[in-house]
Amino acid sequence: MDKQALRIRLRGVRRRLADEVPDAAQRAARRLPLSRFARFRIVGAYVAQGSEIDPEPVVSAILGYEPGAAQAALPVARDRHSALVFRLWTPGQPLVPDAYGIPSPAPAAAEVEPSLVVTPLLGFDRQGGRLGQGGGHYDRTLANLRAARPVFVLGLAYSGQELDAAPMDRHDQRLDAILTETEFIEVAKGHG
Repeated sequence: MDKQALRIRLRGVRRRLADEVPDAAQRAARRLPLSRFARFRIVGAYVAQGSEIDPEPVVSAILGYEPGAAQAALPVARDRHSALVFRLWTPGQPLVPDAYGIPSPAPAAAEVEPSLVVTPLLGFDRQGGRLGQGGGHYDRTLANLRAARPVFVLGLAYSGQELDAAPMDRHDQRLDAILTETEFIEVAKGHG
């Protein structure tokens, strides 16, 4: 099955899972080994769209582990072709639409480079393979961030989004771990 056909199928799977497991975000947050995530000072997340799992419970758990030690940031698409940038955001602050109409921090918010990125996805495998929406925004963004410094990438998904092997091209960025409502999956180093 080609990537586009797989994406169409997985969008349907994710919509079904969102209905079947409405508390997936809270369940996932309880499975995160928080003490291992305390080292991250800038936590990049996303604003859930459609049937994506809401990362808010996970981010709140990380920020609350050592209050004041970490800050949250959200991605902003400045245009339809560039990598995303991250801007600092405090829960409750108003958001404005970015180039895709996705709620994002206002232009006045400071741009930052997260050390942890919580990313949405359509499909994943246990080797860190990630199938996204197909625009390449996260792949470009993660490649840019990783070129500057180590970045830990945590995929957030329903367990039912797991694939035997996610189709990966040379430019596709791998996950370091996956968090679902049923488990925390550590990706072995040296994958791919």
